[in-house]
Amino acid sequence: MPSPNASNVMDTYSRLPVAFASGRGSTLVDTDGREYLDAVAGIAVCALGHAHPAVTEAVCQQAGRLVHTSNLYGIPLQEEVAGELARLSGLDRVFFGNSGAEANEAAIKLARRYGHEAREIERPEIVVMQSSFHGRTLATLTATGNRKVQAGFEPLVPGFKRVPYNDLEAVERVASEATVAVLVEPIQGEGGVVVPDEGYLAGLRRICDDNGWLLMLDEVQTGMGRTGAWFAFQHAGIKPDVVTLAKALGNGVPVGAMLATEEAAELFAPGSHASTFGGNPLAMAAARAVIGTIEGEDLVAAAADTGDYLAGRLRETVGQRPEVTEVRGRGLMIGIEVEGDLSGLVARALDHGLLINVTAGNVIRLLPPLVLTRDEADRIAGDLDYLLGEVL
Repeated sequence: MPSPNASNVMDTYSRLPVAFASGRGSTLVDTDGREYLDAVAGIAVCALGHAHPAVTEAVCQQAGRLVHTSNLYGIPLQEEVAGELARLSGLDRVFFGNSGAEANEAAIKLARRYGHEAREIERPEIVVMQSSFHGRTLATLTATGNRKVQAGFEPLVPGFKRVPYNDLEAVERVASEATVAVLVEPIQGEGGVVVPDEGYLAGLRRICDDNGWLLMLDEVQTGMGRTGAWFAFQHAGIKPDVVTLAKALGNGVPVGAMLATEEAAELFAPGSHASTFGGNPLAMAAARAVIGTIEGEDLVAAAADTGDYLAGRLRETVGQRPEVTEVRGRGLMIGIEVEGDLSGLVARALDHGLLINVTAGNVIRLLPPLVLTRDEADRIAGDLDYLLGEVL
């Protein structure tokens, strides 16, 4: 029996010693009233920052009218949001779930359905990448290229072939009669903000076209303006068959989406796939407000502009340190690769009033809100330079 003072929450997170009570824009305020500059944004979720009035108003108004009915009935807001996502992406159909993992799970199921129905393959296989991250369900965990998050959950799901990221020849080498799709992040997030070579996504598109495979892009972290385009694939000038979204789509309200071309989407029929909460009126009200605000405030262009500015300031400051090997990224998705021990950096930054994240062991990952100002970007660069001087 746990002691009366022990938490009843399962111990699945290594939480920092802070809890937040409120926020506004790129600022969070903890329960003691101390302010922090948020350069994580809930892991790329709060693209509009905290307590954005448009999202707040939309959620409050919708909660006062109707929160949930289930997908047994029509949901007009779903139709509206799906139409906006189709317009922005160039894809045709949308399935709504609750998270990035659910969106990727739907994509995996769609690929298998494609293998069975369109290709008559008994055991279809999907090509996935080393150092990738696609979620924590059993299928998305298997697709993820990180042995640490898989350990202890065997047996994993069959049907995946793993190759190095940013290596087109490796994809071609593993091709077989059973291959039906490639699932890839346009920029690897958890893997260390790894930006592939120019031509990589276009090369994958060519390989998929040559072999009759689906090209499926996990834009859970890169989507919704994060990289300075609505979707990261738009930088490459290609059109994928499937795109998955979540995170910034609801600005904190749980919502995920799988977008697909008409040809891919028609593989699903009533009963093929479902989600109890997916696309309910509350989530759709938030998503509609997010899309309208990003477009209305021109935050895609802002992400490109402020991201370039922040990356430049980082190269002028931390980039001059011999331990820093690279500052990379696109838009407001930036990684700083460091040779050295970063184990105490996140905690020191917290004490300093700055929220950051370290991923892949030695990469400082910055995912600030798209509403970040240049003054705030200057502070991030200056604070990180000071903090690295302390810990390295």
